[in-house]
Amino acid sequence: MWFMCNHSSFLSVTTLYSHQPDGKMVTFLAAYVLLNFAPLLVLSVPPIWTQPEQVHLSYAGIPGSMVVTWTTFNKTDSMVEYGLQGGRLFEMSAKGDATIFVDSGEEKRKMFIHRVTLTGLKPAATYVYHCGSDEGWSDIFSFTALNSSFSFSPRFALYGDLGNENPQSLARLQKETQLGMYDVILHIGDFAYDMHEDNARIGDEFMRQIQSIAAYVPYMTCPGNHEATYNFSNYRNRFSMPGQTESLWYSWNLGSAHIISFSTEVYFYLEYGMDLIFKQYNWLKDDLEEANKPENRAKRPWIITMGHRPMYCSDDDQDDCTKYDSWVRVGRTDIKPPAPGLEDLFYQYGVDLELWAHEHTYERLWPVYGDKVYNGSKEQPYVNPKAPVHIITGSAGCRERTDRFNPNPKEWSAFRSTDYGYSRMQVVNATHIYLEQVSDDQYGKVIDSTWVVKEKHGFSSWLTSF
Repeated sequence: MWFMCNHSSFLSVTTLYSHQPDGKMVTFLAAYVLLNFAPLLVLSVPPIWTQPEQVHLSYAGIPGSMVVTWTTFNKTDSMVEYGLQGGRLFEMSAKGDATIFVDSGEEKRKMFIHRVTLTGLKPAATYVYHCGSDEGWSDIFSFTALNSSFSFSPRFALYGDLGNENPQSLARLQKETQLGMYDVILHIGDFAYDMHEDNARIGDEFMRQIQSIAAYVPYMTCPGNHEATYNFSNYRNRFSMPGQTESLWYSWNLGSAHIISFSTEVYFYLEYGMDLIFKQYNWLKDDLEEANKPENRAKRPWIITMGHRPMYCSDDDQDDCTKYDSWVRVGRTDIKPPAPGLEDLFYQYGVDLELWAHEHTYERLWPVYGDKVYNGSKEQPYVNPKAPVHIITGSAGCRERTDRFNPNPKEWSAFRSTDYGYSRMQVVNATHIYLEQVSDDQYGKVIDSTWVVKEKHGFSSWLTSF
């Protein structure tokens, strides 16, 4: 076919070189054929992907540390070059490792996930960095090392259910992060919608989208139901949380808070191991016992949890806690052995604040335990509350849009909004936490705000009269 399509040019070349010796004519024709076939030959050679992408930070859980994670599609070295802002650029360097992640989709796409842990960072100092290798470097980013002081007042953005399609809150979060408004981001499950789709290309694109947030502040996560495909493999491989549980559950300290991230999904995907319910429960119990030792609770009196599916909610989507008593809250009696829920455990160890997502709405609850309201007082419900405070923030934006509310919520529902948006939190000191909800639909307006005030923490605070 090539000779037919190029017949005229072939004749002109033959005529032009008809006076040349046969050997030269053959050589020229061979070169000419190769030249015309070159585009087809190039298409059969896979591209070289050594350029870092999907750069994101996470806190290693050790003061003075930060983990830098990124992706390449060919094997390269794993290096971070960094230096103090205002100092000599890239005067320090750290090496790490890359692990191969093979997606379980039809194409079995392979990627290299690089992790480098920076240590010995000066608290509250700002660093400039890039990551990669001599085969390709990322853009230059910066971050502020976390302050290790107990009196530090960290500022958080928190949300769940942010998708690759219709990520309505993303642009505002990107700008606010780069303005330095946050010390940490908490993403409370459900990423990309969904990371495994299109042979994990949706996961790649989502991680590129959040790079403009996550490359500047620690991006701390927990798994949601949309990560479940292939046994949560995209979630477990792409993120780098503290501990040795592939980011499924872990805890860390910041300022006057002890923060616990856990998986609500162990109650729902029993095909991946029923034992995970009990492993996580026992880990949570041990972690809460340690956090409640008098010397530890004195330093970090606030205990905050984050998990994807809420114990309570009032959405009208016939899902989870609108259909039955939440398995996360009360456990599962339909399996053997029966699996314990988490509400009693969290109450027993004095968990102060519980952060959730999954419902594509925002809802603030009155202090609640056992389906009943336990306000601090009628006039000041969040001052010395007699039960944990729950916040649901799952309206950051995804292809499933927002949910509708049940028109007749239970008495524990204090404030509700179906606006797209996200939450902010500041752990101000040992007695005060400030929370507010931002509406992206209303151009960044704060539509709800609350102070949670506790003069005493721990189980005894539920029983104490002030």
